[in-house]
Amino acid sequence: MTIHRVPSAPTHEVASESRTVGEMFARRARHSASRPAMYAKQSGASGWELVTWRAVHERARSAARGLRALGVARGERVAILGPTQPPWAVYDMAAQLAGMVSFGIYPKQSVEQVRYLLEHADARVVLVEGEGELDTVLAAAQGLDVVAAIVPWTHELYERAASRDARLRSPRELEGEPLSEAEVDASLAAVDPDDTAILIYTSGTTGPPKGAMISHRSILTLLADAASFLPLDEADLSMNFLPMAHAAERVLGFYGRIANGLATAYASSMGAVLQEVQEVRPTLFGAVPRIFEKAHAKIHGEVQKQSQLVQRIFAWASAVGKESVPYRTAGRPMPLALRVRVALADRLVFRKIRGAFGGRVRQFVTGAAPISLDILEFFWGAGLEIYEAFGMTEATVVTHINRPGAVSLGTVGRPIGRMEQRIAEDGEVLLRGPFVFKGYFKDAEATAAMLQDGWLHTGDIGSVDAEGYLRITDRKKHLIITSGGKNIAPANIEKAIKSQDPLISQVHAHGDRRPYVAALLAPSPLEALEWGAERGLVTKDELAERTRELLDNPASRSEALNALLAKVVAHPELGARLARAVRAGNRQLAQVEQVRRFAVLDRDFSQEHGELTPTLKLKRKFVEQKFEPLFERLYADPSFGFEP
Repeated sequence: MTIHRVPSAPTHEVASESRTVGEMFARRARHSASRPAMYAKQSGASGWELVTWRAVHERARSAARGLRALGVARGERVAILGPTQPPWAVYDMAAQLAGMVSFGIYPKQSVEQVRYLLEHADARVVLVEGEGELDTVLAAAQGLDVVAAIVPWTHELYERAASRDARLRSPRELEGEPLSEAEVDASLAAVDPDDTAILIYTSGTTGPPKGAMISHRSILTLLADAASFLPLDEADLSMNFLPMAHAAERVLGFYGRIANGLATAYASSMGAVLQEVQEVRPTLFGAVPRIFEKAHAKIHGEVQKQSQLVQRIFAWASAVGKESVPYRTAGRPMPLALRVRVALADRLVFRKIRGAFGGRVRQFVTGAAPISLDILEFFWGAGLEIYEAFGMTEATVVTHINRPGAVSLGTVGRPIGRMEQRIAEDGEVLLRGPFVFKGYFKDAEATAAMLQDGWLHTGDIGSVDAEGYLRITDRKKHLIITSGGKNIAPANIEKAIKSQDPLISQVHAHGDRRPYVAALLAPSPLEALEWGAERGLVTKDELAERTRELLDNPASRSEALNALLAKVVAHPELGARLARAVRAGNRQLAQVEQVRRFAVLDRDFSQEHGELTPTLKLKRKFVEQKFEPLFERLYADPSFGFEP
């Protein structure tokens, strides 16, 4: 079937009426029983299967009884490992209805990483999708007696693996008689709002992941407060593809839809997002900045291939769009002359850009990492409203956000609801309020370091303007102090340079106790391969094969891909082009921040090489240590690297 469009009507928010996440889900199922909850594609199918809130609730009640039968008690942990698909949501809510604590594991982790999480969380049951992931779990769970059951998402996978571990159980054990409404009510009544609802494991940029304990009360308070300023409609439709193990997708995405009764369509894979967004045509779209950076780079890269006339039209439209941004963000009417130019720019350029996202998106939300002001202004000018947010796992995902009628681009907005903010003497952002987490599971020392005198120490450096908008500079531990004693935020440098050229995937600025800033640039795989194909360095077949690989798994960095990238990076024209990008970025920076020398890595940073977390954050300390000889050579050998 196709996506069903429902009539417009204000949403009925249920978070503020509920004591626990499970109760919120039960209320939603009663209030919106026959309305769409989610759409998904079955394997090999071309259409979308509709699942109502009633159906999701019934499946979750069945799985809740099954989890109990597997021996999981109230308050014990249930692990979920798999892609962002309906079963993830069902199993999560099953644990909540049964009074258990659910937590997610990112796909594509090593055996050691998965074992650490299962052991640290004392996971009683692991629900896992896919043969490769099941192999990882079975290896990770060896000798872990706390794990009582390992349940594949499909019976077929269970049958193929049943003899490998006595703890393997069929998912059919989670598909039997549902818990009755009375049993669910009794189960939920036994849960206190201040109990831990979910564990969210941090990305581990500075050591082993820590399990943040998030209470029911924190989640429900956040969702109730967010509903007061984010205008939502029952006709709204989101599209989801980011990992459910991440706090933003889990709480703001999934739990936010439960709170407001919104439907979503689950992309069948990361590689299918660009195609399926045309079918889904969502009105809401949440994504990390990297998605918008890639879209921005792709648009500008394609324009560079066009005629001079097309490039001039695009440049004119971009300038007109930028001129319109102050009016759009403030919700003020534009002068007539500007409205006419915007209408023409829209017809010639911007309508096509909005069409790439389905043509109906009225609200984007982004966070988790900095995003360039140039990129924000470009998309706002094109009529795509991107609301930048800020938060952290330890504060139940989000504490600040730009919102309709209260937008200050370049900031992360004002505090949400009852959250308080304060800037410490050293510039660190401190937070206090109902979203702050309970602490780290089994780690009182780390909890005490984060929570001091009632304030959450975020580790971020920032400032607050006269209107209360927060501007984040960088992570406190990332600040560079040059040999001249100047404090520099590498994030500013990296944003300025990365946005200059689609061939740049990552920039790592280096300069602590150095006379000036140097940088390491990593190539953007798909764009660099396309550039190489235009110069005969990559064959059409190689480009097609590696493109398929990247679309199937955008985070993949195979050895074959890296070898091909190395060939492209060795071409002298690429270094000259990136030098121009660094020069352009430097013009946006203070003199002390400007990059004086840089090197180009012959591959992109990757999880496989330990440089990125599962959320694609750069492990700065690891990169500094791993590439120390390269940085030393940049300062010592004038013949090495490039000057902008």
